[in-house]
Amino acid sequence: MNKKTLNKLEYNKIIELLTDHASSFSGKERCKRLRPITLLADINAAQQQTAAAFTRIVKKGRLSFSGCNPVNDSLKRLEVGAALGSGELLRICKLLETAGRAKAYGRHDNNDEEEDCLDSFFQQLEPISLLTTEIRRCILEEDELSDDASGTLKHIRRSISQMNDKVHATLSGMVNGSLRSYLQDPIITMRGDRYCIPVKAEYRSQVSGLIHDQSSTGSTLFIEPMAVVKLNNDLKELYGKEQEEIQVILARLSEDTAQYIEEIRTDYTVLGELDFIFARGSLALDMNASMPSFNTEGRIRIREGRHPLLDKRQVVPITVTLGDEFDLLIVTGPNTGGKTVSLKTVGLFTLMGQAGLHIPALDRSELGVFEQVYADIGDEQSIEQSLSTFSSHMTNIVSFLTHVDERSLVLFDELGAGTDPTEGAALATAILSHLHNRGIRTMATTHYSELKVYALSTAGVENACCEFDLETLRPTYRLLLGIPGKSNAFAIAGKLGLPDYIIAEAKTHLTEQDESFEDLLTDLETSKRTIQKEQEEIAAYKRELERLKMEVRQKQEKLEAQKERILREANEKAHAILSDAKETADETLRNFRKFGKENISAAEMEKERERLRKKMASVSSGLTLEAKKPKKQHKPSDFKLGETVKVLSMNLNGSVISLPDSKGNVTVQMGILRSQVHISDLEIIEETPSYSAKQMHKTSKGKMKMGKSFSVSSEINLLGKTVDEAIAELDKYLDDAALAHLSNVRVVHGKGTGALRTGIHNYLKRQKHVKSFRLGAFGEGDAGVTIVELK
Repeated sequence: MNKKTLNKLEYNKIIELLTDHASSFSGKERCKRLRPITLLADINAAQQQTAAAFTRIVKKGRLSFSGCNPVNDSLKRLEVGAALGSGELLRICKLLETAGRAKAYGRHDNNDEEEDCLDSFFQQLEPISLLTTEIRRCILEEDELSDDASGTLKHIRRSISQMNDKVHATLSGMVNGSLRSYLQDPIITMRGDRYCIPVKAEYRSQVSGLIHDQSSTGSTLFIEPMAVVKLNNDLKELYGKEQEEIQVILARLSEDTAQYIEEIRTDYTVLGELDFIFARGSLALDMNASMPSFNTEGRIRIREGRHPLLDKRQVVPITVTLGDEFDLLIVTGPNTGGKTVSLKTVGLFTLMGQAGLHIPALDRSELGVFEQVYADIGDEQSIEQSLSTFSSHMTNIVSFLTHVDERSLVLFDELGAGTDPTEGAALATAILSHLHNRGIRTMATTHYSELKVYALSTAGVENACCEFDLETLRPTYRLLLGIPGKSNAFAIAGKLGLPDYIIAEAKTHLTEQDESFEDLLTDLETSKRTIQKEQEEIAAYKRELERLKMEVRQKQEKLEAQKERILREANEKAHAILSDAKETADETLRNFRKFGKENISAAEMEKERERLRKKMASVSSGLTLEAKKPKKQHKPSDFKLGETVKVLSMNLNGSVISLPDSKGNVTVQMGILRSQVHISDLEIIEETPSYSAKQMHKTSKGKMKMGKSFSVSSEINLLGKTVDEAIAELDKYLDDAALAHLSNVRVVHGKGTGALRTGIHNYLKRQKHVKSFRLGAFGEGDAGVTIVELK
C-alpha cells in the first residue's frame, strides 16, 4: 500500500490505538510495523488470530506482557561467555515468569473447549521454573543480592556487620567521652568509605588521626581517629571480599542461564507475537468490532459500519455496498453531511481488514482484497510547489491513474473541484467513466448535478446521498443508497436569514431543466424516506409477531406440561380408587362366603352392607371430577327387569334385577358386583333385553319366577373333578353366565399337578364367547384360579 493513502485515510491513528493496547517493547514494535497484506490466505490467518484473542479476552480477561523486556543483547553476551549483571538476570527472570503466566493462561479450563490457532504459540513457551526460582532466591533487587545467595556471602556480611558494630562502639565512646569538647557536632560521619568525626579546626592537635576532608569554611576537619584506622581497613577489605563473592554468584547464575539461551530467545519472540495478536483482539473489543469475510472479486458489503476514530456513542452507522450490482458509487449531498466520512470509512475498513484487524461493523460484513488503495482526499494546495487546489488534486490523480488496475480500490473526494464547474464536471465524468469501463471499484463524492445524471443513466453506476434535515439544518449522517442528494443551498440560505427576494432572484437563473431535476431529487428522497419508514414499521411488526409466536409457543408448552401432569395425577388417583374398590369387592365376597357358611343374622348382613355403602360413598366424595348426568331423565316406570343400564358414577354396565322402590333405588348386577343405585345415576342402554318371556314361567301360585340364568354365581368350583367332568360342567356354566351377562367369572381348579388347569385352558382357547382368560393374581387365588373375561 502506498504511504500517501495510509496517511490520507488516517491509518497511522489506528496503529497508534493498536500500539497503546500492547504492553511489551517487542509487541509495540510489531504493532508499529503493521501494514495491510494482499494474500487472502495470510489475511484470513491474521483475522483468525485476532478472533481467537478476542474470544479468550472475553472469557478470561486481558493478558499482560509487561514483563517481556528486550534480552537479545544479554543473550549475545551469554553466548560469548560473559557474566551478566543482577539487573540483566532479573529482566530474564521476569521474561520467564511472563512466559509462565502466559502458558497458564493459554491452557483450556476444560476438555470441552475447542483448540484455536493460538494454542501452537502457547505450546512453544518454556517458563524454566528452576532457573527463575534460583534467580529470585539470589537477587532481591537490581542492586541487592540476598544473604542466602551463598554461604560465603552470608559469612562475609555477618563479619561486616560485626566490624561495623566495633567501629561504631569505638567512635561512640570517643564522641561521648574525652573528645566531646573538641567536636563541632557529636556525630559519626562517612568520608570516602571511612568512618570519621567532625573536629573543630582549633583542636586539630588534640585529636590524633588522619584528616580526610574539611568543611567549605575550614572550621571543621573530618578526622579518622588512629584507634579505628585498622578497623576501617579491615572493614574495607571485607567489602572487597563481598564484591568478589557477588561476582562469583552472578557468574554462576549467568552460567546456569546460558544453558537455556535458545528457550529464552524463543520465549521472547513468541511473547512479542502474542502481545501483538492480543493487542489486536483488545482493540476489537474496545471498538465493538467483528471479523469480516473476504473475497477476491472486489465485493464490499459493510453492514452498519462506524468510523473507528469517531466517538462510537455518537457516530451514525452507514451501510455500503460496492462491487456487486455496481462498481462505481457516486455520493452527493450538502457539505458537512458525512460524505467524506463515508468515503474514509470504506477505505479505512479495507486497510484494517487486510492488516488482520476487525472492523467496527455488524457481523457478516464483507470486504474485497485489493492490491492497492488510491485515495484523493482533502485539500492538497502547496505554496512551496506553486500548486493550486485543482492542480494538486490533478497531480495526485494522474500519479495513480497510470498504476491503477482491476485489483485496486479508488476513492475520490470532491472530484473535479477547484476549477470551472462545467469543465470540472466534464473532467470528473470522463475520469469516472474511464475507471468504470475498466471495472475498477470506485467511490467518489461530488456536488455536480452532471454526475448525478451520469449515475442515473449509466448501468453499473449507483447514486447515494447523505441525508439532511431541512427543519433543523443539520445532517443526519445517514447514507442512503440509490438516491442522489441535493445541495439544499437555497433552503439553507433561507433558514440562515437570506432575504426571500434574493433567493427568488437566484432561482430565476436556474434553467427549467435544472429545477425539474432538483424537484425530481426531492420526490425521490421523500419516497425513499417513506419506504424506509414503512420498512421499519414492517420490521417492527415482524418482531412483534415473532414475540407473540414465541409467547404462544411457550403457553402451549406450559399447557402440554400441565395436561401431562393432570393426566398423571388422575391416573394415579384412579389407580388408587380401583385398588381400593378391588379390596372392597374382595372383602365383600369373603363376607358373603362367610355369611353363607355360618349362621349370620339378617341384621348383621344389613349392617355390613351399610358399612360398605358408606365406604363407597366416602370414596365417591373424594373424586374431584364432576359426576356425569344421564342424557335424559328416566321415570321409575322406564326400568324393567333385565334392562341393560349404565351406572354413571361407576362407569360400569349392568342389568336391572329389581324394580325401583319407593325411593327410586333399583338393584343392578354389574358382573360380580351387585349394588343398589338411584335411577338418577342410571342411563338405559338401548339394546335387545337380556331376557324373554320364555325365560319366565308361572309357579303353581301364579307368581312370576325368574329363570335360573339370573341366579348364576360368578364363580364355579371344579376341585376334585376329572378333566372330562370339569369340561362338561364348565361348558354349561359358561352358557348360563353368558345369558346372565356376566363379564367376568372365576374358575376354581386348584393347583395340584396342573393337568386340570391345562385341560380347562385348552378348552377356553376354543370358545368363541370367551374374550380372554388369565391366572389369578395375588389375593385372587394365584395359580389355583383362572379369571375368565366373557364377550
